[in-house]
Amino acid sequence: MGIKDDMPAGSPSTADLAPQGGNTARVLITGASSGIGRALALAYAREGASLVLLGRDAERLGAAANACLAAGAEEAETYVADVRDREAMARIIEAAQEKRPLDILVANAGVSTGLSPGQIVETPEAVRAMFAINVAGVFNTVEPAIAPMCARKSGRIAIVGSMAGVRSLPYSPAYCAAKAATHMWADSLRGALAPHGVSVSLIVPGFVKTPMTAALKAWQPGAVSDQRAALIIKRGLERRRPVIAFPLFIYAAMRFFALLPPAVVDGVMRRFHVDVPETPERELS
Repeated sequence: MGIKDDMPAGSPSTADLAPQGGNTARVLITGASSGIGRALALAYAREGASLVLLGRDAERLGAAANACLAAGAEEAETYVADVRDREAMARIIEAAQEKRPLDILVANAGVSTGLSPGQIVETPEAVRAMFAINVAGVFNTVEPAIAPMCARKSGRIAIVGSMAGVRSLPYSPAYCAAKAATHMWADSLRGALAPHGVSVSLIVPGFVKTPMTAALKAWQPGAVSDQRAALIIKRGLERRRPVIAFPLFIYAAMRFFALLPPAVVDGVMRRFHVDVPETPERELS
């Protein structure tokens, strides 16, 4: 199994160790080297899926692909890529589609950022890097797959949002704004693509035990493992659910908070001690 960078994107990966059966799902996942993305890849691998895995860390991505092959994946193509690179992402997704049409595309890659106690304003360069990954990166992942899926009137697109996109939180303003943007985009795409046979699911996870949330210093009610999250997401995608939110009590609470007077909710939220580490990402020059 080998790792390849995004140049050139059209040549097959040496991770293609199994013959194509044509009857298993073809699944592309970004942010597949850890957390929800890795767990979801493994869940599909156990069913013999043909996987296309994207991530930025070659070593971790290679380990994830090897684990998927050991779990039963038909194949595990790997691409070291940055979702902020629109042209590279288009090449990768086009190459993956040409080899075999994608059945499921999961736009999962993302980073978080926020405010530590006493900090008033988020670092502008970190905020813009986070938007480039969490918003533009989603666009760059999904857009190249839309036309091919619509042409064959088949395919499922999953966009990973967050409970933070349902009701804003005072300790993570930019992250909330970014997730809210992806929520709106997913909702719009769902209505636009349904007549063309393509389903769109918005994934709204609460706290999931991943390396990203491990750095978050806060009460994490209803936290689930990444394996549990993957199973919930996979089941929801199989049922083509428009919104896959979990845990449901957190989702209901966030929806309820959005209906309450803002001053009331803001006052309650400020009582919680929350330390959201700033992302090390910085705006690209």
